[in-house]
Amino acid sequence: MNKSSTFYISIMTLLLSSNAMATSPVHHEALNSNAISTKVFTTQNYQSATETKMYPKPSEGMTQHIITLPKRENEQDYLLEVQIGKTQLVDCNQHRLMGKLEQLTVEGWGYPYYQVEKVIDGPSTMKMCIEPKQSKFVPLGEGIKVQYDSRLPKVFYLPQDVQIRYRLWKTHSDYLFTSE
Repeated sequence: MNKSSTFYISIMTLLLSSNAMATSPVHHEALNSNAISTKVFTTQNYQSATETKMYPKPSEGMTQHIITLPKRENEQDYLLEVQIGKTQLVDCNQHRLMGKLEQLTVEGWGYPYYQVEKVIDGPSTMKMCIEPKQSKFVPLGEGIKVQYDSRLPKVFYLPQDVQIRYRLWKTHSDYLFTSE
């Protein structure tokens, strides 16, 4: 091996190692993206846990959905969006479900929880559809957004055939004022 080959290999090694150092680090939030835990209980598999022992046991035909949020820095910058609904075989029309979502309070504790007693098929558009039906999540209303709070679980009581889907929202800007 001559001097120019050695120099070339040294330069390539330096460039490759510098390239590796320039790679963006993994953002801390990405590491915790799956840290939200969920549990679903019916009357048959109900298990009382310390953090949810004050909430009522699910009644017959109902499920208790528990969403537990991990502690985060600046929790006031986050919102939890929850949609209640069913996965159904639907055509190309827009479909909705109907039901009443109530916010209730655990007696003696003051902790909030949510309940839907009954869900029925709601309105849909009436377009002519030629495509085959597809399995899609059909929501009950627009869903709710609740303030992120890792101190208390978010508890929902729903009929057994009803699901919850959720996502987190995070603000990336400061408040602005209107012009005066």
